[in-house]
Amino acid sequence: MLKKTLLIFCIIFPFFISQVIANDKESEAIAAKLALFKKTAALTQIPWYYLAAINQYESNIKKDKSENNLISIDIPETLWFGVTNPDHLSNAEIISVNEGIGQDGDGDGLVERTNDEDVLYSMAKWIARYGTSKQDINIALWNYYNRALTVKSIEQIALVYNTFGTINLDDSDFPIPLQYNYTYRSTWGDARGFGGRRIHEGTDIFASYGTPVKASRYGIVEIVGWNRFGGWRIGIRDIYNTYHYYAHLNGFTDGLAVGDVIKPGDVIGSVGSSGYGPPGTSGKFPPHLHYGMYKDNGYSEWAFDPYPHLKRWEQQARNK
Repeated sequence: MLKKTLLIFCIIFPFFISQVIANDKESEAIAAKLALFKKTAALTQIPWYYLAAINQYESNIKKDKSENNLISIDIPETLWFGVTNPDHLSNAEIISVNEGIGQDGDGDGLVERTNDEDVLYSMAKWIARYGTSKQDINIALWNYYNRALTVKSIEQIALVYNTFGTINLDDSDFPIPLQYNYTYRSTWGDARGFGGRRIHEGTDIFASYGTPVKASRYGIVEIVGWNRFGGWRIGIRDIYNTYHYYAHLNGFTDGLAVGDVIKPGDVIGSVGSSGYGPPGTSGKFPPHLHYGMYKDNGYSEWAFDPYPHLKRWEQQARNK
């Protein structure tokens, strides 16, 4: 028995230590990033939460992420070095003469696209050309990304960061309180007939009328109202470029409005059976929450199966 206990301990203890070390490293990286955002904000007058939001947005859309860099912003080479600097000379004066936006952020005399301070400072200084107000920053972002949804997403992420005063917002929650009776399975891709033949883009969580519905991630309310497919529904975009769609609701939390900042666990409405018709239509199917997730990669937005996320969030909620 003692040998078996020692064997289990020898297996579990190294894993526990590795998790502690990994969590410590992650906390240090978060603190270092926040310090860099605030330092750059002090130098350029671009609010730290906007710089953090730009970085988060670019991290969300990046396919290949470097573990060696804190900053995920990827300024194109031509924009960085200047169109008339084909040899990519990294001298600050040469880049400036060639109308590149790269600048020396850490004072080492070099302008490097792989240097976190240089990249963040260069982006902030370029934005500051337009001004430092919210409107000025949004205009700069439009001229940089040329995409309305990108500008909107960055603005919303910035609002969330500013509201909570941190970038450490990785918490989640299961959308139905665990003490209520509910059931669900993977229903992704099932056939649906109302409104024409289509597939089911989400997971149905069956529960009684009036069961509270909670937000699962930090984000901003984008839509509150009626949809003939989803009935009374709410759309929330989180800080990871994911749009969360809560449909067939019985109603909304009093005062909930577009633009509200939401955190995991906030009650946003209740389970119902609304939808499949004009406003007010209800009872065409058993009460349930339709939960959908849509990802934006910086070019387009598409639906994906939320079931694995729901199972993970449910397990995490049980472990709290």
